[in-house]
Amino acid sequence: MHIYSVYDPAFKPYGKVLEGYDTARLIEAMKTIPLPEEGTRYLPGIPTLESCDIYGPMRDRAYGGMPIQIGMCWGRNTRLNCLEYHRDSEINIGENDFILLLGRTEDIEDGVLDTATVKAFRVPARVPVEVYATTLHYAPCHTCPSCGFRVAVVLPLGTNTAKPVFTPASAEDVWMTARNKWLLAHPDSGEAANGAYVGLRGKNPDIKDDI
Repeated sequence: MHIYSVYDPAFKPYGKVLEGYDTARLIEAMKTIPLPEEGTRYLPGIPTLESCDIYGPMRDRAYGGMPIQIGMCWGRNTRLNCLEYHRDSEINIGENDFILLLGRTEDIEDGVLDTATVKAFRVPARVPVEVYATTLHYAPCHTCPSCGFRVAVVLPLGTNTAKPVFTPASAEDVWMTARNKWLLAHPDSGEAANGAYVGLRGKNPDIKDDI
């Protein structure tokens, strides 16, 4: 799979690089969290990250004063497995370079996305990147197997917490797996085995030979 840079024009439909944010203290706080021996971990909000000086600028500038949370996804990964989306943008900031596998909600047809439409984008270390609400995304991929990845995840407060209780009234309602989180799983993924909606068709992309 070809890996584009987020500075490539090909990234424009998916998101944009944000400027004017000091990420130094956030990165140092992220480094204090140990990597798992395998797989990935995610927490929606982490107090040590939310106490960093970037919290205010992210809340006020990036989200226009709306309440936010700063969590983290970390570990080791090279596969797509799933794609999710929210009703708003997500901001990612990595300790090291990392890769995002991205799709577009507009390419979902009859509840299914062909993974052939997915593109890979490399994000430089310490650079904040906004991923638009219309962009399908999931766990980052590492660029160094021994280093793994630590990626801060900034979202509106409450996102990815307990799923609201309601009776589904549309096909999209069935895709919801958490608050403000709709997910399409690949049939080969652990998420699908655990009951997530299977909405990805085609190969489950793995970039281990491309990094």
